[in-house]
Amino acid sequence: MPKDLHIKKLSEWEEYHERPFVIAGPCSAESEKQVVETAIGLKKTGKVDMFRAGIWKPRTRPNSFEGVGAKGLSWLKKAKQETGLPLTIEVANANHVYEALKYGVDVLWIGARTSANPFAVQEIANAMQGADIGVLIKNPVNPDLELWIGAIERIYQAGIKKIGLIHRGFSTYEKSSYRNLPQWQIPIEMKSRLPEIPMLNDPSHIGGKAELILDLSQKAMDLNFDGLMIESHVNPKEALSDAQQQITPEELGKLLDQLVLRSPRPTDEKQLNVLEELRGKIDWLDKQFLDLIEQRMQVAEAIGEYKKRNNISILQNKRWEDIIYKSIEEGAKRGLSREFINRAFKAIHQESINHQMEIMNGKKKPEA
Repeated sequence: MPKDLHIKKLSEWEEYHERPFVIAGPCSAESEKQVVETAIGLKKTGKVDMFRAGIWKPRTRPNSFEGVGAKGLSWLKKAKQETGLPLTIEVANANHVYEALKYGVDVLWIGARTSANPFAVQEIANAMQGADIGVLIKNPVNPDLELWIGAIERIYQAGIKKIGLIHRGFSTYEKSSYRNLPQWQIPIEMKSRLPEIPMLNDPSHIGGKAELILDLSQKAMDLNFDGLMIESHVNPKEALSDAQQQITPEELGKLLDQLVLRSPRPTDEKQLNVLEELRGKIDWLDKQFLDLIEQRMQVAEAIGEYKKRNNISILQNKRWEDIIYKSIEEGAKRGLSREFINRAFKAIHQESINHQMEIMNGKKKPEA
């Protein structure tokens, strides 16, 4: 990541209010009445900073509701006139950008499918050239940090300084309670590389269910995210898209009241001392963990040598299935999630295979 990016903090955006910065509105704009009524309901909560609605909807399959198109922009403009809430919409090509700017949309966002396509992001960046506008970039559908960073760089090179990110989770074939896996370590890594960049969380798309929004929102606040983008519809049961993950404006207001906002850092010397002592224990345990992993790899290499001498293939699927099954059972007893055990042991297993491959191909000799 270039060190000369001068991206504005959220506190420097004109639309900024108190943390959490909340963007809310329906998945899709469906009618003028629905848009305006939802916006008015959100304004009444006193907790929403910006209104969102999908105008163009990139659906996975054709013949499903793909948004009302540009005619919905006049509905959003009316909602802004009625409530004073700034507007944000998703754009996926240059024409979307031109239409949005024509109707005075305040912030544009780039969706997960689009941010995964450098050609599309560059087209959008070119269309934004010279515009004084904020841009939010959702993470790509796949967990590729460099691809996400590339999208930031393309938008920044177009002269945009108000850039923020939206973490909406990542697509997966694995069985999960989430629509998209959170993989919190990826936005955390992004924040470590670009600490000033605003980071919002989209619990609606991560969870895929209304009942998961509160827990995911709290996790985002606990990780010091700047804000939330939550889908809200005046009548979710009648929504034309993603009905199961939308909540009413009233429900949103109550949900935001339940959030606990914590201090981003220790507030006195006593707190700092206690944390330092506990972090010292973590450091010691991490070293023990690495020592154990090293020992495990040494055993894996010995197995690789034995397989080489006896002409046995490296991958033994039945053995791997047994390891995962037992590890998930043992992990559950220790309060560790199935998702975590799967990811952790797959990484360890892959590293073991890599060590055995080196032995098999004569690139590494096992220690005596």
